[in-house]
Parts: sequence; C-alpha cells; structure tokens
Amino acid sequence: MDNKGSSQKAGSLLLLLLLVSNLLLCKSVASLPICPSGAVNCQVSLRDLFDRAVILSHYIHNLSSEMFNEFDKRYAQGRGFITKAINSCHTSSLSTPEDKEQAQQVHHEVLLSMILGVLRSWNDPLYHLVTEVRGMQEAPESILSRAIEIEEQNKRLLEGMEKIVGQVHPGVKENEVYSVWSGLPSLQMADEDTRLFAFYNLLHCLRRDSHKIDSYLKLLKCRIIYDSNC
Repeated sequence: MDNKGSSQKAGSLLLLLLLVSNLLLCKSVASLPICPSGAVNCQVSLRDLFDRAVILSHYIHNLSSEMFNEFDKRYAQGRGFITKAINSCHTSSLSTPEDKEQAQQVHHEVLLSMILGVLRSWNDPLYHLVTEVRGMQEAPESILSRAIEIEEQNKRLLEGMEKIVGQVHPGVKENEVYSVWSGLPSLQMADEDTRLFAFYNLLHCLRRDSHKIDSYLKLLKCRIIYDSNC
C-alpha cells in the first residue's frame, strides 16, 4: 500500500474513533445522575443543572426522531398517516410557543412551567408506549430500546427541571399542570391501520414536543445563565 493509501486509511480510522468517542461522551453525560445516589440535600449549581438538562433534552429529541423515522419507514409507508397526524397531539391543549421567535416573548417563569407541563404530560404515554411496543408482533429491538431509554430519560429530565425551578424561583409552589393522555385504547385496537396510526401519531407528537423542549431549554439557558449574551 502506498503512503497516500495509508494516510487515507489512518484518517478514516481517526474519524471513526472521534465519532465513537463523541457518542460515548454524549451518552455518558446524558446518564449522569442529577444527584449522586443516596445524597442528602444535594446541591448542584444552576449552570450545571442547565448543562445537564440541555444535554438530556437534546439526547431525548435525537432518540425520538430516530424512533419515529424507523417506525415511519417500517410501518407507515403508503398509509397517508402524516395528513391525519397534524394537530392531533394530546399536548395541543397546552399553550406553548410554536417557534423560537414566539418563545423569546415568553417570560422565563412561564416558559419553565410550560416545560414542566409538557414533560409531565408524557409520563403516562411513554410508560404505555414501552408496554405496547413490547407486545407488537416482530417489533424491532431498536424501537423498543429507544422507547425504554426515552421513558427513563424523560423522568430524569423532569427531576432536573423541578430542581431548576426550585433554584430560579425558590419558595414558589409549582402548579401540577399537564395534559391527560387518553390514547391507550387506540394503541390496543385490533384493526391494524387504527393501531399503527395511534403509534405513528404518538411518536410524531413525541418528536414534536421533544424538539420544543430542547429549543426552550437552550433559550432559557442563554437567558438565565448567560444573561442573553450568547
């Protein structure tokens, strides 16, 4: 092999190692506990809480996008699900900004409450999503593993957000506002088209909401931690 070929091979190997190390770093940080196990009155700085929350939210959004894309490719092709899924999320009853420009007009206290509301609204559907995917015939392991991971990380992100609210607005009682999900019967329907659409719609909404939370958190981190200088 000539020097050029050796150089190209070495460069490809280096790139692969960098990609793997970045992935491991992301997963490692995403798995960091908000507080060490068994810790009493654990104190984590507001900046660290935001750093971990932003990493977690981005991780959840990436997983939800991958899961939706795989489900769409495997089960939804040619079924026209996307036209039926528009504006049919259970969290649509929650008033949230549609884009970054709208979010910038919302006071951070309100935006924090919105994030809590959306995260709480996903506790129940994520639990049942995992249960029902397990029961799907020939369900890909990659979809199930992502559903399990998202359910776990959503709980941890909610825990972190509650700590952030406790530091940003200490002493303020949180409102337990969330949207009730009533889609379990649809996930269990005998009719295949109806059942598959219910899964598709849930994953579509999860991808949408995880993107919103990711965007809101990055905006809040910039506003609260860096005084909007970022």
